[in-house]
Amino acid sequence: MINVQPYRIKTITEYHRLTGLPKPEHPLISVINIESLRPQDIQEPISLIFDFYCISLKRDLNTHIKYGQQTCDFDEGVLFCMAPGQIWGVEFDKDSTKTPSGWMILIHPDFLWNTPLAKTIKQYEYFSYSANEALYLSDKEESMITGIAKYIEQEYHSNIDKFTQNVIIAQLEVILTYADRFYQRQFITRKVINHEILARLEDMLSAYFKSGALATRGLPTVTFIAQSLNISPGYLSGLLKTLTGQSTQQHLHDKLIELAKEKLSTTNLTVSEIAYQLGFEHLQSFSKLFKTKTNVSPLAFRNSFN
Repeated sequence: MINVQPYRIKTITEYHRLTGLPKPEHPLISVINIESLRPQDIQEPISLIFDFYCISLKRDLNTHIKYGQQTCDFDEGVLFCMAPGQIWGVEFDKDSTKTPSGWMILIHPDFLWNTPLAKTIKQYEYFSYSANEALYLSDKEESMITGIAKYIEQEYHSNIDKFTQNVIIAQLEVILTYADRFYQRQFITRKVINHEILARLEDMLSAYFKSGALATRGLPTVTFIAQSLNISPGYLSGLLKTLTGQSTQQHLHDKLIELAKEKLSTTNLTVSEIAYQLGFEHLQSFSKLFKTKTNVSPLAFRNSFN
């Protein structure tokens, strides 16, 4: 269906601009009504990658949506969850007379840092490529989830104060817990096998990072990863390029920065200690990579929570 180079959208503000929406009231979170989207000059099939989480409920779309290799039917009420770095495609149905409806919640990972959800959100299987079927909701379930999304929208449009983040985080946790229940119901009798290699890669990297190997052995090489997955380095690189738009090294660096942000926001370790734990011999190398990826220094990122 869609076989084009993915277009990476790094910020929620950029997504607003591309879809004809006004600038978001908060740069790290946005609640969007599907009816208000006005994609700018996009008529041909396009592949997209968000650098933020997306939770959406859509119906009657005039487009075909493809998540990795799975085409999704949005004629019914469907909940669709994507994590940062995942690829999805859009192909417009020029003959469609449908009026799309629904909503989207966009959450940048930085909105979650220094909160318990920053860690627990990674545990929900429906953000994984290995669960690449959309979640079909009953009318009752759809009404329940939509009610919570509207509550988040009300809070989002209220005057932002020191309680705003905690209130929104609490509501997001409720949505994610309900979604977990509904997914377990839908997939309890079958396992989805598409993107098995990518799912194995994520499991392998997670285990490697948790083992402390970064400090003693450094970042795993492309060859080491490929051998662990029983595939060739070239095949691994081609797979990641197709599914994420990134090289293996870029993918590894993104995972490393995600872990660095977690340590900076949830521990009292010095920046030097964190750099060492992540396998950097020199603090300057860590600081340079972090700033390249985030546009701020590690210390500035940590101070933003104080």
